[in-house]
Amino acid sequence: MKILVTGGAGFIGGNFVHYMIHKYPEDEIVNLDLLTYAGNLETLKAVEDKPNYKFVKGDIADREFVFALFEREKFDVVINFAAESHVDRSIKNPGIFVQTNVMGTVVLLDAAKTYGVKRFHQVSTDEVYGDLPLDRPDLFFTESTPLHTSSPYSSSKASADLFVMAYHRTFGLPVTISRCSNNYGPYQFPEKLIPLIISRALDNEELPVYGKGENVRDWLHVEDHCAAIDLIVRNGRVGEVYNIGGHNERTNLEVVKTILHALGKPESLIRYVTDRPGHDMRYAIDPTKMETELGWKPKYVFDTGIQQTINWYLENKEWWEHIISGEYSQYFEKMYGDKL
Repeated sequence: MKILVTGGAGFIGGNFVHYMIHKYPEDEIVNLDLLTYAGNLETLKAVEDKPNYKFVKGDIADREFVFALFEREKFDVVINFAAESHVDRSIKNPGIFVQTNVMGTVVLLDAAKTYGVKRFHQVSTDEVYGDLPLDRPDLFFTESTPLHTSSPYSSSKASADLFVMAYHRTFGLPVTISRCSNNYGPYQFPEKLIPLIISRALDNEELPVYGKGENVRDWLHVEDHCAAIDLIVRNGRVGEVYNIGGHNERTNLEVVKTILHALGKPESLIRYVTDRPGHDMRYAIDPTKMETELGWKPKYVFDTGIQQTINWYLENKEWWEHIISGEYSQYFEKMYGDKL
């Protein structure tokens, strides 16, 4: 198969490229990424010379470019990870999220329809369901939970999901959607909670925690997420949504304290800051459909997964230090500048 992975220089997309390159050496992987602030080609150093991998720089919202790429490459499968994904950034500038997450998805859908793609998979988020109350631990998001968004980010993702399902119903495009809980693991951009706390704690800097740190998230190791998407694309039923959760609910404060304990750093580094507008209280996914239909189970529990993640950041300081310093943004020119 020839597979287009959009957003493959980001955190989850980059991990997925690694996963697919090694598991399916007979498949061709084309990675399309615009290399905005969170796109990092240094994430893909280990696979950039593999014969079944190719990187293309471009914007999924650029219709002429995308159609030319589909015409040239003749993709069998499209897996759309490409998205603006940071809630805080969406509050400051919602328009960018509409452009990439909604318009970009529609361009990809049009190209997939025009060129007869056999499967279009949309990588979505549990944030499209809104949130759950802290005092109802018995409640979980299922695939039939109504969409109820809280931020410009989640609204843009929900809109994209609706377009994906509309293209299935209206045009018969073979689609699937996955909605995941919070991911963690190697190669996550340092503005996100876990790598932010690790990097700042190592430098004995203050650790910002929203509100009282009571917000609950269901943590999913990125490798488990990649395995689930692979199963959905190959064996999932067309036109279906699949929720992917890790069964690992923790408050933000518990996550921060776990990292501090593992690093031998004091809790006095924690600083509580004003909560962000519309901050969802609890996310929790019921992944029964994934487990019963596709036989998927998460491999990682949080306690082992977070230790593996911390170890990775300790062993790969150069990777995230390049991001903090801004050096990572020069990698594309260094690798591809003379080939353009």
